[in-house]
Parts: sequence; C-alpha cells; structure tokens
Amino acid sequence: MKKSALVLAALLLFAPVPLVSAQNITLRYGQIPSTIKTVSALHFYIAQRKGFFSREGITLEMLPIEGGAANMVIALSKGVVDITRTATPYLVQDVLKGSDNVAILGETATPIYSLIAKPEIKTFADLKGKVVGLSLAIDTISISTRKLLALNGVQEGDFKVKEPPARADCLRKNECDAVPLGQPEDFVLLKDGFRRLGVSTDAMANFQFIVSATRRSWATQNSDALVRYARALGASFRSMREPANRDEVVRIIVDTTGSSEDIARQTLSLYFDPDRGVVPKQGEIDIKGFNEVIRVMGEAGELKPPLPPAERFIDLRYLKAAGLQ
Repeated sequence: MKKSALVLAALLLFAPVPLVSAQNITLRYGQIPSTIKTVSALHFYIAQRKGFFSREGITLEMLPIEGGAANMVIALSKGVVDITRTATPYLVQDVLKGSDNVAILGETATPIYSLIAKPEIKTFADLKGKVVGLSLAIDTISISTRKLLALNGVQEGDFKVKEPPARADCLRKNECDAVPLGQPEDFVLLKDGFRRLGVSTDAMANFQFIVSATRRSWATQNSDALVRYARALGASFRSMREPANRDEVVRIIVDTTGSSEDIARQTLSLYFDPDRGVVPKQGEIDIKGFNEVIRVMGEAGELKPPLPPAERFIDLRYLKAAGLQ
C-alpha cells in the first residue's frame, strides 16, 4: 500500500503537466501529407511534446489523407476521420454542396507564401510564358499567387499552370519555373540559390486560411472531446507565441521538419517580429478573415452571388466552452 502511494506521488511530482480524471478519448485527425513536416503543423508537435493533449485526456491519431487538399473534406464526410485540417475554400464549397461539415477552430490565419523561382528568373516579368506550379484554382494559395502576379503585371494567360503534388519538387526537378511555398521550404530553397519574387501577403493581407473542421452531427455527440481538443491546441498556440519559449520552439521545428536552427529562427522571426497574424493567439477563428476568403472566391469566379456569410460555415460553441473565442 505504501509502495503504491509512493509511486502515485512520484507520478504527480514529475508529470510535465497536470493529470486529469477525464476518460481518454482517441480522435482521428486528417492531415495533408505535404504539410506534415512543415511549420503549419507545429502546434500539433508542441501540443504532443508538452503534453497538452494528454492533459486533456486526448490521444490524437494523425491520419495522412492522400490525393490532394480537396480530399480532406471528403474523408471527413465519409467518417474516415473525426476532425480534419482544411483550407477554408474547400470547406465553403463542400458545405454549399450540402455537406454536414463545419469549422470549429482556427489553425493558420494569414499565411505567408513566398513565390520562389529559379535563379535565372529575376523579375515577375521573366515569368511570362513560364510554368508556375499552383494548387487547385479554388485554393487560396492559388488565388493569392494569381493576385500577386497580377499586382506585378503578370496576368492570367501570360503564364502556364501546372498542379504538381509537391510544388518544391516541381521546382527542383526543373518542371516548374516558380512555385508558392510556405515555411520552412521557402527558406530552404533560398539557401540553395533559388530566388524569392514576392510574398502572398503583398496581395492578400488578412484572411482565415486553415481551420479544424468536423461534422456537425458528430460534434453534437462528442462536444466534450472537441472542447478538450480546443483547449489543448489553445495552450499550444499560446506556448508557441511566448518569447521565453523561443529556443524550445526552435528545437521542435528542427526535430520535426529537418530544417536547420538558422531557418527555424528565421521562420519564427518572420511570423512574430513583428506579429504578422500567421498564428492565432489561441485557436480563434477570424470571422472577418473568413469573410475575406469568401469575397475573394467570389471575385475569382469560384462562388456566385449572393455570397454566403462566414457564420454559415462556423460553429464557435466549442471554442467558447473552452474559453478561447
């Protein structure tokens, strides 16, 4: 009896985060394979390493969904996953087609995508007649890149479009002349001699890019699990943003992405020095930023008027129950 008490005391003393009595729940999370080793997944690595999920009694099973970003909401609708990462345009179109899916938490707010080109491409004008590797036309990566090109005098029809499964590989293999890349891929290619022509925020400065989405029907029956999920990621975002944690976050980036310490520090400096709104404060959804996505989708011809309000695609009750919205 005394031995058991000592063991329990030791566990309580050395546990990295407080223990909870809640029953452990496994959540299946759909992940885009190309983002698994990028900084856009950093909040999950922090939550795992610092025990924020275990504190909430959550076991997160990360499931890579092959076949492109559009398949994320399809996997969610089919019940392959409980929660998925998705870019907001895919969710918007999916819901307008009648799906039960809904955004519950913000992951990446306004991302910074660098338009990275071959070394010999020195200006935007040099891209005329060249191949630009993009995602699907609906994607905000593609929309913001097209707006960036137009802003710099390169109109639709001036360049050829390719939709490769991995944009960085397309550039390295000489199959693309320029591609938009996030972090740390853009810094890696810059170090290898490629050139940055511009960044997406020059063309689109405020929008809600990535959200966690689930099915409304599933959420109603699993609300406690979603509140715990939101609390864990809220703690992760706060930890990521804390200046005192910068060295620790750098180590996690190096460990999980394979990038150098120098590139990890450059990435965090890009996000936070000053704060450019890439990372949410604690998982909140930017309603104005979501509406901006819808507006730009309409402008690009991906949606027909009248444009729907962002509230149609969002359920804030789980963030509010977790004290995060």
